[in-house]
Amino acid sequence: MSMKTWVLLLRGINVGGRNVLPMKELAAGLASLKMLNVRTYIQSGNVVFQFKEKLPKSLNKRIADSIEERHGFRPGTFILSSEALEETIAANPFPKATGDPKSLHCFFLAERVKTMPRDQLNELASATEKWRLINQTFYLHAPDGVGRSKLAARVEKTLGAPTTARNWKTVLKLSDMVRAT
Repeated sequence: MSMKTWVLLLRGINVGGRNVLPMKELAAGLASLKMLNVRTYIQSGNVVFQFKEKLPKSLNKRIADSIEERHGFRPGTFILSSEALEETIAANPFPKATGDPKSLHCFFLAERVKTMPRDQLNELASATEKWRLINQTFYLHAPDGVGRSKLAARVEKTLGAPTTARNWKTVLKLSDMVRAT
């Protein structure tokens, strides 16, 4: 079986001095789980890796268990195939927003949303914000900044599914890293 490239997104690490996880230690821990060619991007838990075998369904749990055992906290773990990452990029409903990549965010969902709470999402969105849910990615264009966005702060609770968000610049960098593998 040939090696396949994957993207791992960790949620809630190295934020405000909490859940500190040096990327060198993360890479070493992941390598111990048979993940190959592990490379990280910035300090917020973005990883590109390869796996020789079929990806085990238990890998998310094994990663979280390993981090908890070694570092004392349990982050959310999201694994995307390289194809799913490329589909996310291709499906971007806000191509004009890519000129300011920090204003465009992708919230990756751990599971599909059962019922679309469109009215609640619209109520949370400011007058300048636009959003779309496509497959398991919630796209948010927040030109006034995601830090001020009520919608960004409530996406996970409103959708009822665990999420982790990355800005467009990070999504594109991860794609570059996948292609360089």
